[in-house]
Amino acid sequence: MVTVALDSGGADAVQPWTEKANQTHPSVIDAGHVTDELFGFTNVPMAVWIDESGLLVRPAHTAQHHPSPMRAMEIPEGLPERLEDTLRQVQQIPDVGDRYPDMVRDWVARGEASEFAFDPDEVVARSTTRDSSQAEAAACFELGQHLWSLGEQDDAAGWWRRAHELDPENWTYKRQAWTLATTKPGEPSDLLQGPTDLYEGNWLDDIKALGPDRYYPAQPD
Repeated sequence: MVTVALDSGGADAVQPWTEKANQTHPSVIDAGHVTDELFGFTNVPMAVWIDESGLLVRPAHTAQHHPSPMRAMEIPEGLPERLEDTLRQVQQIPDVGDRYPDMVRDWVARGEASEFAFDPDEVVARSTTRDSSQAEAAACFELGQHLWSLGEQDDAAGWWRRAHELDPENWTYKRQAWTLATTKPGEPSDLLQGPTDLYEGNWLDDIKALGPDRYYPAQPD
């Protein structure tokens, strides 16, 4: 297993989270969001399955290794309205953590005989196509990445706004831009990703507009 941190902030942004995880498997940082383009990731956590021969046997899909503890959490009274609303939306997001680990174990044990691993034709059939708007959005996001790396943050935000407009259901584009806009220097990445003057959208308002059931692509069978 290899995990990938999608974060334009690079090692400084990722380090607080990797230190908490104490993982023993390879973990890399994708500051350029290359895996988005290669595998079709539109949110995190997502995964692909690749067998020993390098063959893709399950295209991009939601990958949670345990049920979210927030789903069963009792929301405390007296929270700020926006925070309470955010937690209620989180609890409505589809969760596959109760069955996904067993799917992985079945594939590891049975290989191509696993019902959860697909042949090439099925992989192609299940893979998400990219229309012209999504292709343009990818180019806009990449240009924004380049400008951000040069310190041209205002110009980067303009291209990211365009990427959000062209591909509104790509949450990696949105969450990355929002986090960079709302995280204070030296602090861990902001997970609430609230409203700013830079972007029309934000995490709570966008998920309410699209619906929690569309926060991730179609769930694994």
